[in-house]
Amino acid sequence: MMGRILIVVFVAIIGVSFSACSDLPRVRVLHDPLTSEEHVRLGLAYEVEGRQELAAREYDEALRKEHGYMPALIGLGNLAFNREALKEAEAYYRQALSTVPEDPGVNNNLAMVYLTQQEKLDEAERLANLALAQGGPLRPYVLDTIAHIYLQQGRYREAQTALNNAEALAPSYDRALHQRLTQLQHELAISRSRTEQGLEVAP
Repeated sequence: MMGRILIVVFVAIIGVSFSACSDLPRVRVLHDPLTSEEHVRLGLAYEVEGRQELAAREYDEALRKEHGYMPALIGLGNLAFNREALKEAEAYYRQALSTVPEDPGVNNNLAMVYLTQQEKLDEAERLANLALAQGGPLRPYVLDTIAHIYLQQGRYREAQTALNNAEALAPSYDRALHQRLTQLQHELAISRSRTEQGLEVAP
């Protein structure tokens, strides 16, 4: 076997004789040796490499193996979000939540969809707070989402609190997160300054 991702071909010989005659009819049966989990892992590897179509194919294969497999739904939702197909992303995340309603990652991602659309911010807040209540290593990322929601709603004091908590919990190795939080501090300072000066903040 050359590799784990190769399709293994089983040849079934049909007939009353099992001799190796070349004229016997044969049926080639394609069998996928990978599990749903392995398809998702392969999809993630492709996604990291920027090979989105191959990643989507692997997530689809995982779903064919196991209908409603949540990691595959999340993967497809993330791909849709990254190409700004937000309605499609919402549908995948909603389907994933029907399997595990309290999953913090999916709740946060769906909140991000609404935040990006700048709509359903109350629902986005509910989803993000549900994710935050689960605790765990995603907390600084969820707090980042919550701070952005509060900023959109003009709740600057609450946004500042969430942002400060996110900065305190952000892992030192995640430079991208630290950059986002620094940018958010800047945006929040500008918004608060404009409000204090009585200027109208553009939506």
